[in-house]
Amino acid sequence: MRVVRAISELRAARRSLGRLGFVPTMGALHAGHMSLVALAAQRCDAVAASIFVNPTQFAPHEDLDRYPRPIEADLAQLEKAGVDLVFLPAVGDIYPDGFATRIEVGPIAHGLEGAVRPGHFSGVATIVAKLFNIVAPDFAFFGQKDVQQTRVIRQMVRDLDMPVEIVIGPTIREHDGLALSSRNIYLDATQRAEALSLFRGLRAAQAAFTSGERDANTLRSLAADPVRETQGIIDYVSIADPDTLVELEAIGPGGAILSLAVRFGATRLLDNVILSAD
Repeated sequence: MRVVRAISELRAARRSLGRLGFVPTMGALHAGHMSLVALAAQRCDAVAASIFVNPTQFAPHEDLDRYPRPIEADLAQLEKAGVDLVFLPAVGDIYPDGFATRIEVGPIAHGLEGAVRPGHFSGVATIVAKLFNIVAPDFAFFGQKDVQQTRVIRQMVRDLDMPVEIVIGPTIREHDGLALSSRNIYLDATQRAEALSLFRGLRAAQAAFTSGERDANTLRSLAADPVRETQGIIDYVSIADPDTLVELEAIGPGGAILSLAVRFGATRLLDNVILSAD
C-alpha cells in the first residue's frame, strides 16, 4: 500500500492503477468504511482511499477539533483490506492561501442536514469535487447512512458532468441495529442504549409501510415514538422523495426515504431506511 501526501505524487501514482475505485473518508474507520473498500475491490482494478478531516463542512460550534484521528490504526485497516493507494493531504494543500471557490448544489442540500447545519453541504461538495479532480477515480463509493450526502454528490456529478460513477453501499450496523458511525465512540453507556431507539423507530415505521400504511405523518410519528421515550432530542424526522428529498404527504409508487437525526448529549446520530413499494 502506498501512502502519499502531495497532490503531484498522488497524480503520478494514479496513472498506473487502471480502473480505479475511490473511498473518500474522514478517518476513524469502522466496518462501514471497510464494506465500501470491499465493494470497490470487487468492481475495480485498484482501490484508493483518502483520509481528510474537512474543515469546511464543520460549523464553528461543531466537533472539528475533537473529531477522532487514529491515523495509524486507520492505515493498518486499509492495508489489511488491500487498498493500493491512500491520500493523506494537509489542510494547507487542499485549501491554500487565497482559496475562495465553493460549490453550491441547490435545493437538495437545503433541507434536513442542510437546514440544521447551514453551509455543510457546500463544504462537502467542494471537498469531494476537489478529491475527484485530484484522484480521477472511475467509481466512488459512499454509504447509505449519510443518505442526503449521497444525493447531493450524485446531483453535483450529474450537473457538472464529472466522469465518475457513484456507488452507494448499504448501511452497516452493530449486532443490535445501531448504525455504525465514527461518532458512536462519544456515547456513554446510557446514551448508547438509548441510541437504539433510532433503529427501533425506523423498523416500526418500515413494518407499518410493509403492511400498507402510506400516510407520511403516521409513519413519521411511528419512527419518532421510541426516541421520545429517551433523553434524545430530535432534529428532524423526514419522509422524502428518494431522488429530490422533497417532503411527502403520502408515499406513492416511487417509495420514499425515511430518515432522522437525533442528539444524545453532544453527539448527533443519523439513520435512515428506504421505503420501497417493490
